[in-house]
Order: sequence, then C-alpha cells, then structure tokens
Amino acid sequence: MKIVAFATIKMNSERVPHKNIQQIGSKPLCYHILDTALKVKEINRVCVYCSNEDIVKYVPPGAEFLKREAWLDGNEIRAKDTYTAFVNDVEADIYIAMCTTSPFTQGKTIENALQKVLYEGYDSAFTAKRMQTFAWYKGNPINYDINYVPRTQDMEPVYVETSAFFIFTKELWIKHGRRIGFHPYIQEVGEIESVDIDTMEDLEFAKILADNVLHI
Repeated sequence: MKIVAFATIKMNSERVPHKNIQQIGSKPLCYHILDTALKVKEINRVCVYCSNEDIVKYVPPGAEFLKREAWLDGNEIRAKDTYTAFVNDVEADIYIAMCTTSPFTQGKTIENALQKVLYEGYDSAFTAKRMQTFAWYKGNPINYDINYVPRTQDMEPVYVETSAFFIFTKELWIKHGRRIGFHPYIQEVGEIESVDIDTMEDLEFAKILADNVLHI
C-alpha cells in the first residue's frame, strides 16, 4: 500500500502576500505541516507540488519537490485541478492532500485519520471542528427548533471543515473526482489545530499563537 502526502503551493497569494513563506514561529508557514507529515511512519513520500523551485528553500529536508505547470498558479484554479494533476503525475494507493495554511496540525491527528481509512472501512477522511452551538443558514436555524431553545450540551452538533488535510483513495478520485467519499471519517480537531490562515488577521493570530503559546 503506497501512501503519498502532498501540498500544492503557490509562491504568492491574493489575500495574504507571500503567505506560504511567511514566518510562523521559527519556520515558514509551508514548513510546518510538511515536517509533521514526514514524521508519520505510514507515509511513503511527502511531496511539495509547486511551479517555483525556490520553494525548496522554505520546506523541510525530506520533502520532495515536484515541479508543476505554471498555469496551475492561476487565481481561478480550483483544488480539483491541482489534485488531478498531482494524481496523474504521482502513483499511489492513498493520497493525503495537505493544506499548508493549517500549521498546527499534529502528527497523531494525521495518523488516526489514516488508520481509519486503512483498517476501518472508511473511503476517505477530513478534518473538521465540532460546533455545538446555535447555527443558522440562509435565515433559518439548522440544528435547533427556534420555538424550543435547548441547552447547548443537548444540541445536535454541526461540523465545519478545517481543510487541514483530506485523505482519499486513488479509486475514489479517478472514478468520482472527490476528496471526500461516500463513507468518510470526520477527524475532529480542537481550537488550535483548526486554525486556518486565509486572511492577514488569521496570519497575525497564528504568529501570536506560535510565539507565545506553542513556542514552535
């Protein structure tokens, strides 16, 4: 069983300039989750999929650079495009698509989710934050009756994807083009692991967390 983890990386981004090489703690943002994946024993390869070879200066030793086509850096390109290109370039039975914007993802989190796919019959796995609170969508509550307001501990939780990683089989991607399958395992993560850097505010918060709480 060949397991390949990969991170698709652009050297620049719209909302946070040069996001992937911004310093989080003692290392660049893109360093952290790659370094974590390298320590997961079940993973056979950890790849950096980027059009710019300069990225090698910012990733940990052991992460393998694979050059992707420059058109995949376009602002209109979706994750599905880069995943398909990577799957076409790299053979594996199971892929772990990792997001560098989740620098506080732990190795045991990846390991647990991977075990579920390998041995417990799940066809995929993804990270999510459990929210047991009053949630609304399009003007209506989605997890409680507005005429009977429950205690929060009695509510049905909702799960919000954090996108730290998606684990999926090659068969699932080739046949259905889906990173989340028909029987997925939801890997719950807490407040720190759920941090995802999409905005400048997120970046500043992650820097404070890394420097003053985690000391990484």
